[in-house]
Amino acid sequence: MQEKDFISYEYKTKTVKAKDQTKAIDMYEAFGWEVTSTSPTLTDGVTLSLKRDRRQKHKQELTKLERQAEGTFETVNGLNRAKTAGASVFAYIFGCIATLVLGGGMCLTMLTQNNIPAFVGGIILGIAGIALCGINYIIYKKLVGKKTKALLPVIDETEEKLANLLEKGNELLTADVI
Repeated sequence: MQEKDFISYEYKTKTVKAKDQTKAIDMYEAFGWEVTSTSPTLTDGVTLSLKRDRRQKHKQELTKLERQAEGTFETVNGLNRAKTAGASVFAYIFGCIATLVLGGGMCLTMLTQNNIPAFVGGIILGIAGIALCGINYIIYKKLVGKKTKALLPVIDETEEKLANLLEKGNELLTADVI
């Protein structure tokens, strides 16, 4: 009878956004994890099922580096969200104001009877509201571009830190000395 080598595994599940799935898989593979399955979540996410040999060499160092990498990964995601957060808030508020101006113009044209100056003023106010709605997108894009330009060096630096952590983890996996 042939003897079988028994390997004991530790298991972990992580939920990430669908757009970050490949980055997360690369990150966990750098620390010895193997993806066993992926399943979509109800929202825009994916649950990764991972396993790793329990007798992994340098397990404490790998776990420490893994936690640092997860924190850095979340920092990168937070910085990417910050590129559009302020511009989105501005666009929502400005869009509501522009819609109110448009609605005010509609009210002036529809509620006044036999009043030509109010009718013309309502049309002008409505056109101004439509113009403000169109300008809103242009302002949003400029604000996002400005914020992206400011955050890009920080994002690049943080992604470089993440890459260095992944390289250290991968080096520990291949190191023979305990």
